[in-house]
Amino acid sequence: MNKFEIKYQGNLRTIATHLDSGSEISTDAPKDNHGLGQTFSPTDMVCSALASCILTIMAIAVEKNNVDIKGTTAMVKKTMGNNPRRIAKIEIDIVFPKEYDSKTKTILERAAYNCPVHHTLSETVEKNISFTYTS
Repeated sequence: MNKFEIKYQGNLRTIATHLDSGSEISTDAPKDNHGLGQTFSPTDMVCSALASCILTIMAIAVEKNNVDIKGTTAMVKKTMGNNPRRIAKIEIDIVFPKEYDSKTKTILERAAYNCPVHHTLSETVEKNISFTYTS
């Protein structure tokens, strides 16, 4: 079990502390919702968590085949909806620094859709994941 402490700092900013390591993450409300927008918003963190989870689960899935995906990036776009204000759509383009064989691509792409964060997010959130392989 992991534990975190979140402290409200004022000015619509929080600081989250990972209690085991002391690592900290701050959040701001976005400019379009009364905030300073100087760092990630809580909804940005949700989208970032999805992308980070996808990359991690993909790396685990191909590790046993001695495939290293180091340098792979996830470009994330968040679209907000209203009534209620929520994340309506998350678009993620996974960009690999090299080409992989078809078996490895299948493993990577299946893993992307099976990360815990993807399974946790509501079906009402549109999640579009694309894959770009470069050589």
